[in-house]
Amino acid sequence: MDPSPGANPHGAPSGCPMHQGRQTSLYGPEFAADPHRVYEALRAHGAAAPIELAPGVDATLVVEHEAALRVLQNPSLFARDSRRWTALREGQVPLDSPVLPMMAYRPNCLFTDGTEHLRLRKAVTESLARLNPSRLRRDVERIGDYLVDQFIERGSADLLGDYAKLLPLLLFNQLFGCPGDIGDRLTRDMSAIFDGEDVLNANARLTECLMELVSLKRRQPGEDITSWLIQHPAGLSDEELKDQLVVLMGAGVEPERNLIANALLAMLSGDADQGGRGGGLLVEDAIDGVLWNNPPIANYATHFPVQDVDLNGMILKAGSPVLISFAAANSDPDLTAARDTMAKGAHLAWGAGPHVCPAKSPAQLIALTAIEKVLNSVPDIALAVHPTAVEWRPGPFHRALVSLPVVFTPTAARHGLTHHQVTTSARASAEAPQVTPRHHAADTPKKNKGWWSSFLDVFRV
Repeated sequence: MDPSPGANPHGAPSGCPMHQGRQTSLYGPEFAADPHRVYEALRAHGAAAPIELAPGVDATLVVEHEAALRVLQNPSLFARDSRRWTALREGQVPLDSPVLPMMAYRPNCLFTDGTEHLRLRKAVTESLARLNPSRLRRDVERIGDYLVDQFIERGSADLLGDYAKLLPLLLFNQLFGCPGDIGDRLTRDMSAIFDGEDVLNANARLTECLMELVSLKRRQPGEDITSWLIQHPAGLSDEELKDQLVVLMGAGVEPERNLIANALLAMLSGDADQGGRGGGLLVEDAIDGVLWNNPPIANYATHFPVQDVDLNGMILKAGSPVLISFAAANSDPDLTAARDTMAKGAHLAWGAGPHVCPAKSPAQLIALTAIEKVLNSVPDIALAVHPTAVEWRPGPFHRALVSLPVVFTPTAARHGLTHHQVTTSARASAEAPQVTPRHHAADTPKKNKGWWSSFLDVFRV
């Protein structure tokens, strides 16, 4: 991978559109509808190809498995610190670009290198290692029970919006040790960021919320990840603590909800030839199939060459963003044998090298438990549309459903008050006439409960 000035800068044959400077966009409904067609077209031109992540944001996408490993496993040539991003430093990237929240520098273990990365990653990995698998499974089951109760009386649901999206958000409130109010705000603002709703303000509120949580846990530590990070010998500052929590939530919520929803789609497809539920597909096999064929994070792991690098004939300019297509690398023809047998160690859905996902085991346990919970709780659940009719959410980084509509036989909720009942009760209490003691000002109306505080009302944990 030494610099080679004479190499073709685009790694594409003369006369093809890519050689003429046209770049493939990874946003919009066409890419979302059939990304593997795009990957095949890119792979035809070499190990990597120029792409556009968003309007005005150019990058290189690595689409071959061997080349992806060369980038992921060579931190001396490929850095993760996005302050090296030349185009961003020179003002060529729009500051309101939708991809910046996923690519702009934060002082956490995702965007650091060398000894600083080791210090921050050690704090994260050793805190995650303190999670008890039995307790984690129990937490997922309780949250799953609560969410199923919200829709089980209706006879229909969106398993993405009503279940797969909310379960990781509520679980992280549990893992972070959030009290009701902080957890409600964390759920609301993180959801808004992932959905692209008023992102700048939601991010500011999220930052304020996490700093409040850090302050609380410094005063009142508990058996939770926030407290363990505070207590870690790395001696993280409040700002560093906040940014490790951000990366944990960002790297956990979006991929986890996509893993759960995409695996549920495979389980419910009913097509035995495609490995659907009609073929007796096990949950573990459905999860492995998703990690191979529709990884929740399809394109990411942004690296920045520290110098001009020749990657299989393509020159990667120093300071230019280079992304790994986990989805394309997994479908590389060189991996056909491993893919046919679903060999777990060959796919790149968890990454590789010094930045490999530190939460592989808990992430798989969460998905497995969440999927088993909803399928066991609603045994006759079925897709409300044909599997080919589901829509995929546009975006360059993820492989994410817009919704997952299902139908089933309505039954009574079994584990306490539904969210509707709790919020209705709270609203009625706030609107009821109050007798105010003379020495007190009028009571402030009570706020409607959010998802987390409503869950705490049912399952005191």
